[in-house]
Amino acid sequence: MVNVFAVPVFFICFRECLETSIIVSVLLAFLKQTLGPDRDPAVYKKLVRQVWLGIAAGLAICLIVGCGMIGAFYGLRKDVFAPAELLWEGIFGVIASVIITLMGAALLRVSKLQEKWRLKIARAIESKEKPGAKFGQKFKHFSEKYAMFLLPFVTVLREGLEAIVFIGGVGVGMPASSFPLAVICGVLAGVVIGFLIYKGGNRSALQVFLIISTCFLYLVAAGLFSRAVWNFENREWNKIIGGDAAETGSGAGSYDIRQSVWHVNCCNPGINGGGGWGVFNSLLGWQNSATYGSVLSYNLYWLVVIIGFLAMGYNEKKGHWPFMKSKHADGGISRQQSASDSSTAEKVAVQPSTKIHEVHH
Repeated sequence: MVNVFAVPVFFICFRECLETSIIVSVLLAFLKQTLGPDRDPAVYKKLVRQVWLGIAAGLAICLIVGCGMIGAFYGLRKDVFAPAELLWEGIFGVIASVIITLMGAALLRVSKLQEKWRLKIARAIESKEKPGAKFGQKFKHFSEKYAMFLLPFVTVLREGLEAIVFIGGVGVGMPASSFPLAVICGVLAGVVIGFLIYKGGNRSALQVFLIISTCFLYLVAAGLFSRAVWNFENREWNKIIGGDAAETGSGAGSYDIRQSVWHVNCCNPGINGGGGWGVFNSLLGWQNSATYGSVLSYNLYWLVVIIGFLAMGYNEKKGHWPFMKSKHADGGISRQQSASDSSTAEKVAVQPSTKIHEVHH
């Protein structure tokens, strides 16, 4: 059985593919529900193309890096990428967490302002960069125009590179014949779950889908942020002991007791593919050894999210952000009147039979 199907490799591929499939399926279901091929086909096709291009670009880079790692391993007889593994995992984890958080906050407003968001998305992808714009303005323009490309790209890149490194680690001593079937089954299992989520998202009510998917994405983002901090701390511990702490197992020496909040000598997501604990690690950030940094960062993430939503709610009701002066205070124009005028303008500008491109002209 071991010579044909490597169970640790299956769990690694499954858990890495699962997180990517969930995020991609949520994005595709969101695009189909809000834009759809029967509403704004041109804009819908562009955004779906961005998602798939992001996946393809991430996979391409993973394949290139994977080939480089294999060449370096057999050429130098040494895994030169292992020392930087925790560093790039932490960096990509923070980036993905920030992107998911910002996108989740925007998704919840879509059903309430669906027509407005359709216009906003269309304008964003068709807008051109202003000449002489500063770096911050250029970055904002790029992130808005290619938002549907960035998240799949970062996710696939992070999960793919992580899978390559983990498979390289657990695959030492295993025959080559045990890899193909395990990799294919792991990827297929992750894709099937993502497809089911995509189908379920299409059939459910938009607001229900947005709430459930956003809550789940925030759980993933919180785990990513906490895991990123844990990776940074574990990298420092590796430097102290002069090796890879994961090679010592789950007991003494595998963690820095000075930074430990709690630890269990089991349920390690980094050993032999991690099994179910590896899936929990990928989706929710589970670690069998919690540190001050990982626990504080997890709670800090949720605190920031709560404050952010409270501020958004305040802005929605009062017309300005907390501790900031109202924009309508001096003009004598009430928020209700402004909202009414805006709603009237949108109804005039957007007719059921009018396409997005016609509105722009």
